[in-house]
Amino acid sequence: MATSTELPLVRTFIGLPRPLFAGYLAIALFMTGDGFELAFLSQYLIELGFDKAQSSLVFTVYGLAAALSAWCSGVTAELITVRRAMRIGAILWIVFHCCFLYFGLNGAHYGTIILFYALRGLTYPLFLYSFVVAIVQNINPRQVSPALGWFWTVYSIGIGVVGSFIPSFTIPLIGEYGTLWLALIFAFSGALCAIFGLRHLRNSEKSGLSAKEKFSELLFAIKLFKNPQVANAAVIRIINTLSLFGFAVVMPMMFVDELGWTIDRWLLVWAVFFAVTIFSNVFWGIMNEIMGWINVVRYMGCLGMAASTLLFYYIPQAYPDSFAMACVPAVLLGWFVGAFVAITPILTTLEPEHQGAAISVYNLAAGASNFCAPALAVVILPWAGVRGVVFAYAGLYLLAFGLTFLLKVKQPGFKGAFWQLREKRLQKKNAQLQLQTGQAHA
Repeated sequence: MATSTELPLVRTFIGLPRPLFAGYLAIALFMTGDGFELAFLSQYLIELGFDKAQSSLVFTVYGLAAALSAWCSGVTAELITVRRAMRIGAILWIVFHCCFLYFGLNGAHYGTIILFYALRGLTYPLFLYSFVVAIVQNINPRQVSPALGWFWTVYSIGIGVVGSFIPSFTIPLIGEYGTLWLALIFAFSGALCAIFGLRHLRNSEKSGLSAKEKFSELLFAIKLFKNPQVANAAVIRIINTLSLFGFAVVMPMMFVDELGWTIDRWLLVWAVFFAVTIFSNVFWGIMNEIMGWINVVRYMGCLGMAASTLLFYYIPQAYPDSFAMACVPAVLLGWFVGAFVAITPILTTLEPEHQGAAISVYNLAAGASNFCAPALAVVILPWAGVRGVVFAYAGLYLLAFGLTFLLKVKQPGFKGAFWQLREKRLQKKNAQLQLQTGQAHA
């Protein structure tokens, strides 16, 4: 297999690699199924008779399982091939989703709900994050940032836009339980796209290692944390999606219990948030190449998320009956959350010889975010309520802002927007001089 630096440029559509289109479609479909319950399950569990802390604990255990799986997924995909990892993840997701619904929610058995929801949490990262390995291994490094912007765009389309929009219509018709069974259609369709549409992928040379060597490579992902640059980037990635996963748990409590909204009305606000991320992920993926990775993460991501997190609480409190005003912070949150897309190329640039392990660090951080967001809610809700949770998230975004100053990474081929503008002006000036010289000789 050729190394990443030898890979040729691939054909793209506004940064979307055309050879990997089937994989992007697979992610959109699969995450639609996985995201059906994201913005209403916490409230549904309360309606089944559990309290807010119990509801949040379900998501906390789920997030812990997802974090562990996410850590393994990057290296696993590199060692057993991307297609095989995605196939295994999809099959297990479908099995455990059925068990979660039939044995858990069907009889409101709390222990069984936690068990099978956690087992399902082990499976989706294997499908989702394995495709990140496919992106890094199959396209030129100069195209990775926009390609990852598209990855998070289709992720948002699935888990947030379609995954929230459809339940807002089906819940009034067939209820939450019936809606969750519909998720199987989308997950199965996404699995088929990945299995049959990604046959041409390059496989890592590490897929031929012995079992002992593969296990050593998996453990190497933990050793990377000895690199302080890697550790700082991982912490920033954990903070990145705290509001995304945390608001899915606590905001239904505020909108439904405190403000008196219906769950389907809240789901439309959540769908607006994710709809904006469709554009923001692609936009920031492109802007990374103009402004620079660190600048976008620091000023747009960290500061933008700190402000929009607070506004997501205070604007609905000030205008409790206004759907339009509730959408304002949803738009802002969706716009700035995509500004962290450069964390992946930052990590793979820091560890170019161990890209699978670097991606596993990224995935572990992403999964840890899924765990930490509801875990903070479990701790803070009983004594400070939703507002306390919101302030905790905003404070952590400011912490991430400070951590960006500790990151020292050189972006390949990047000279800065002002330097690029200067070069263009010099090229234009030289072209004019050559034209004038040619006219004078004529």
